[in-house]
Amino acid sequence: MPYDEAVQRLLDGFVASLPSVVPLRALWLHGSLALGDYQVGRSDLDLIAVLDGPIEDADGLQAFHRSIEAAHPLASGLHCSYLRVDQLADASLLHPTWAHREYFERPVTAVTRRELLLGNLSIYGPAPSSLLPATTDAELAAFIRQDLETFWYPAARAWKRWWADVWVDGGIVTVARAGVTLADGRLITKREALELLPSLGAPTALVADIHARRYGAAQGEPLRGLPAVASRRNPVARVRRGLRARRFVRSTIDGLLSSPS
Repeated sequence: MPYDEAVQRLLDGFVASLPSVVPLRALWLHGSLALGDYQVGRSDLDLIAVLDGPIEDADGLQAFHRSIEAAHPLASGLHCSYLRVDQLADASLLHPTWAHREYFERPVTAVTRRELLLGNLSIYGPAPSSLLPATTDAELAAFIRQDLETFWYPAARAWKRWWADVWVDGGIVTVARAGVTLADGRLITKREALELLPSLGAPTALVADIHARRYGAAQGEPLRGLPAVASRRNPVARVRRGLRARRFVRSTIDGLLSSPS
């Protein structure tokens, strides 16, 4: 798929240098890059590095990521998990990951695995379809239901975090996408989720707010029928927005989890 020139420079530099840091077998794209909804400066750059062996120098890998961030304005959004090729089949394992400017371990989820195979995009080495086992619809649905029940539903109790854009955006869009996947196994983009949300009863001001920050006037036409976006600098408005987002997320999860598996 074509990329913005700045994104292409970042990816080129990353893939040119990474084999000197880790035993790289392949480098794959997922998330909005794989689904065709990447927005420059707004979306994360989600990568999976497949390795022929273990990471020998974790400190060196972290220093490498910091150097990339220092050299490229977009690199703060570059997230990469590192999987050994002999561990690709086990979705329960935790893998070294650089994301949000931190180094930690996390699993490569069923959603990510499905995105990898849907996009089948490699910028180094063999494509995902040649190495990665398929994720079944049942595995995908089980992960989504667990994520809604154990992460998003409890998260909606912590009201202060919902003042932040990242929680409003993530929660509202996640439940819309989850509903589609649980219904028919499809993964939809964030743009498709925003188009769907008004029909699910989401407050139109919330949908307009998310759409404006993700796409903006320069990124595409506003969604038809949505109101103008109120100022997000008003703390009272932010609290009200957070309350509406939490309420919608919790009520939607209640409906999704009460439906048959």
